Amino acid sequence: MPVRIVTDSAADLPTEEATRLSVEVVPLSIRFGAKEYTDGVDLSVTEFYEKLASSDELPETSAPSPGAFEAAFRRQADAGADAVVCINLSEGLSATIQSARNAATAVAGDLDVRVIDSRSITAGLGTQVTVAADAAAGGASVDEVVALVEGMVPRTHVIGALDTLENLKKGGRIGGAQALLGSLLSIKPLLDISTGEVAEAGKARTRRKALEWLRDQLFAVPQVEHLCVAHGGAPDVDDMLALIAPRYPEDTVRVTTIGATIGTHGGPRVMGLTWVDPA
Repeated sequence: MPVRIVTDSAADLPTEEATRLSVEVVPLSIRFGAKEYTDGVDLSVTEFYEKLASSDELPETSAPSPGAFEAAFRRQADAGADAVVCINLSEGLSATIQSARNAATAVAGDLDVRVIDSRSITAGLGTQVTVAADAAAGGASVDEVVALVEGMVPRTHVIGALDTLENLKKGGRIGGAQALLGSLLSIKPLLDISTGEVAEAGKARTRRKALEWLRDQLFAVPQVEHLCVAHGGAPDVDDMLALIAPRYPEDTVRVTTIGATIGTHGGPRVMGLTWVDPA
């Protein structure tokens, strides 16, 4: 493959899928107190959520170094790549893409690297990566892959419903009394991250109403592509799938688990939908 795809671990691509697509994933780091873990390498998703539940403070996430991206780019060149398309977590949420840009500059004399801001997270980013990888495997040129992904960016949607206010409290975004009251009232914050930044979209009074809100946002669009249910270990994924089944049968929907990079802020049992509007 003359064109190779690189991304970061915020794409939440399962290892087997990344391997199948020949996509290299550069991991972010997650720090719980003095202990640092490499996302998806020495900290599984299950272990992350267990630690998150037992920690009094939110873990910190940090972007990969430019050197980590440079090493990834050079590995692709050694494997025969003429060009690399690196698709990253939204610049509005992380410094990750700046590391990728610095690395692209460092290898500019040796390899053509194009860095794209997905303006997305989790399965929204993952969808752009998988579509790019399929195009590259099909023989698309680097310019064609870049045009394909850049065309998807403004059409990619990510919406989510938090199940707990605990992470907002740990992160200092709301006070303890406010979190307690919100929990007593069973308030579920609703978010829209489709612009690449987190925007509050409202509050639901129950988990069921939060899931129905997600469905209603999806059904407000006549038709979508690459629909995905992304969740943080939520026990009611089947309920979400059932709500959208009248229009999108389960066998047409991708289901993914939200990893540590996004799960740090979304919290356990976060539920989200991602899709791409038709061109």
